[in-house]
Amino acid sequence: MHMKKKLLAFGMAVLMLTGCGSSSGTIRFGAAGLGGTYHMFSDAFAEIIESESADCSIEVKTTAGSAANVRLLSDGYVQMAIAQADIINDAYYGVGMFENDKKYQGYSAVGGLYTEACQIVVRADSDIRSVEDLQGKTVSVGEEESGTEKNAEQILAAYGLSERLVTEVNLDYTDAVEQLKKKEIDAMFCTAGAYTTVIGELAKQCEIRFIDLDEKGIDKLMKSYDFYTECEIPENTYVGQTEAVRTVGVKAVLLASDKLSEKKVKEITEILFENKAELQYILPTDISLDESQATGGITIPFHDGAAVYYEEHGISMNEE
Repeated sequence: MHMKKKLLAFGMAVLMLTGCGSSSGTIRFGAAGLGGTYHMFSDAFAEIIESESADCSIEVKTTAGSAANVRLLSDGYVQMAIAQADIINDAYYGVGMFENDKKYQGYSAVGGLYTEACQIVVRADSDIRSVEDLQGKTVSVGEEESGTEKNAEQILAAYGLSERLVTEVNLDYTDAVEQLKKKEIDAMFCTAGAYTTVIGELAKQCEIRFIDLDEKGIDKLMKSYDFYTECEIPENTYVGQTEAVRTVGVKAVLLASDKLSEKKVKEITEILFENKAELQYILPTDISLDESQATGGITIPFHDGAAVYYEEHGISMNEE
């Protein structure tokens, strides 16, 4: 009788995991901080999934960002999340920023969403004109363990600016724009899809300027880290931004727990690409969601459900 109870309990657990993915019938979705593109995307996508899938509800969770999301996924606290491709690679293989930590696995890729731009924002009346000018300044590098923090430190290092030369503070985007507006900090980093709402709102309240990366800095970053690509923030993306901004970017990747069933993740992958026009309409960022480009630059395995979707559509997966 005791063995039967054990088998029944195991069967119930399997049954729950083939449904929406957790014992409550709800998928918890790690979405990073309020005001960023991850959170806006997660809110919009969750609403679409719930309207398209009869047996699925999504609970969007505010988190500290990419590094927190892969840990939460690996430890089972969330079942889906978005994270930067560079941080996913480090966490999954235990390298880079995770080299003194354990490998965080137990999740797989669903697909690449869009390129996130590394944005450096100052007030228009600031004397900061280049990355080198950040020396001796107080700069928000994003929340601790966020993708923004990692990118900020790599960009500063590429220009020879160590922590001793810059006063780094860890602020979420909302606090950073408030402090920049009040001149309590001199600059802020933000890695997110451009247009980023919190920066857009700041631009309407206070004249701002973006710091370009020069050819030398971009080349150094791209040679040092294979996940960076050169990208541009088009002119007039933000109020008062009359010239295009040169910078680097990284891909935002949608992830799913390996405990979610193949059937459920295939359905979610289908919903993602079938509703790309609606997602683009809802979001202020140009996400350019395209299934034919969604598998490039991803260095971890794809979830079985996503793999089936790509195979059915004749799309190769660039796994390393």
